[in-house]
Amino acid sequence: MKYVLFALLAYILYQFIFKLVIPVYQASQKLKNGFGEMQDRMQEHMNEQQQQSNSATPNQPEPTTKAGEYIEFEEVK
Repeated sequence: MKYVLFALLAYILYQFIFKLVIPVYQASQKLKNGFGEMQDRMQEHMNEQQQQSNSATPNQPEPTTKAGEYIEFEEVK
């Protein structure tokens, strides 16, 4: 009787590990890798945008405005 219970326990443990633990672990790893790849792509995209904005900035002269200088506005209709 002792061997039957041990075999039943081993079978239940085997089913638990291979039907629940391993698939959950694999899914979590895929999810983690997916988020990591997405974060890398976002970082690359941000770097590209920053490089584009940095390359466009030196071509434009910076406006020199004094404090208190009056700026005339036109009304847009």
